[in-house]
Amino acid sequence: MSQTETEAGAEAPAGDDIPVWDDEYIEAVSKRLCHHYDLEKNRRVEGTTFSLYGEMVLENTKHFLHPAITIARHESREHLFVQRVAELTEADLDRLVATGHALADEWIDADGEHYSTEFTFVTVVPSLSEDVRSAVQSLDERTLLKYGYHGHYEVNLIVVAPDAGELVANEGVDVAEAFATWDEIERTEPGLLQLVARRLQL
Repeated sequence: MSQTETEAGAEAPAGDDIPVWDDEYIEAVSKRLCHHYDLEKNRRVEGTTFSLYGEMVLENTKHFLHPAITIARHESREHLFVQRVAELTEADLDRLVATGHALADEWIDADGEHYSTEFTFVTVVPSLSEDVRSAVQSLDERTLLKYGYHGHYEVNLIVVAPDAGELVANEGVDVAEAFATWDEIERTEPGLLQLVARRLQL
């Protein structure tokens, strides 16, 4: 038995196909994301416009004896939403989580091939309050679909204050490292794609 993984958003070409942001920080983040995510500007969902939207799809296929004989296929998908605000409260975080659950109801095709979907909301702020930090760190929004037979989905939060070099995310959000632009992405450890691909190890 053999196993293959493919990434739908990989190796996006540089140039006109990649949007350009006037926001210097978001532009820097986009350069870290563009090889793994399909990126859009100003995506509006559930009444909110997000400066950056990204989507990544990973497919895991298991074969028996020959690549032409597929015995299992699973898909993992991530939706990434980025906004900048002047002020952020716990109520704002609650609204983002509610948006994630609403999108899960609308966007997920829950079937035997669905393994996981993540809705990750990133908010860029001037500074991080302790209340926001605590709320994000304690977040645990993982939902099984049909008792796990149709996979699961998660709602994640990242809050980043780039001018202060501060970032907080709930546990297990691999893409968070892309938003810490003041740090180099550590190449001696598993890269962003490898970290995300672990979600498909069944």
